[in-house]
Amino acid sequence: AREAADYFDILVVLGFAFEAHADEDLLNIGRLTVLRARMNNDLHMADRLKSGKSGNLFVLFGEPDIELRETKGNKLEVEIKGVDIFDPTTGDIKASGPDDIACWFIDTDYNEESFFVRHAYFLGANDPYKQLKSALKAEIDEEAWESLYRDISRPFPKPETGRIAVKVINHLGDEVMKVFNVD
Repeated sequence: AREAADYFDILVVLGFAFEAHADEDLLNIGRLTVLRARMNNDLHMADRLKSGKSGNLFVLFGEPDIELRETKGNKLEVEIKGVDIFDPTTGDIKASGPDDIACWFIDTDYNEESFFVRHAYFLGANDPYKQLKSALKAEIDEEAWESLYRDISRPFPKPETGRIAVKVINHLGDEVMKVFNVD
């Protein structure tokens, strides 16, 4: 990045995955703007890819639209309102609601080293409960499913680390994560 700053205005760093705090180190170096682009794992099979708009091969950045609030008993809860993804093919930001989210996860005590799923939730339009039953070819406890099919998390205690992380995956496989400092 330091060498690129002498010649370019923008540097794009490509990777199949990034640590949550990679943005802290990759913002600006002098006049150089550094962007990170997450590559879709489908690129491992580039020779077998079909052209089309079924997914995004590159996602420059995205951010979940989240409300974090305190509940009774000094606990926290997260509400997922959607996810915003930058579309590099048009240069636009696609804002989507909960129906466009396949699943979302919370690490309720994020340590900045690894994301540990402590809460998992599933959303989406087109009756995912029916689709899951069909895919598994089994009956699913409807009450258990309802506890997972939600856009507001179950309350959880404040983290010892002082941080939580929320990871969101949309139906195209775009994965974004945001870390929150909690006092």
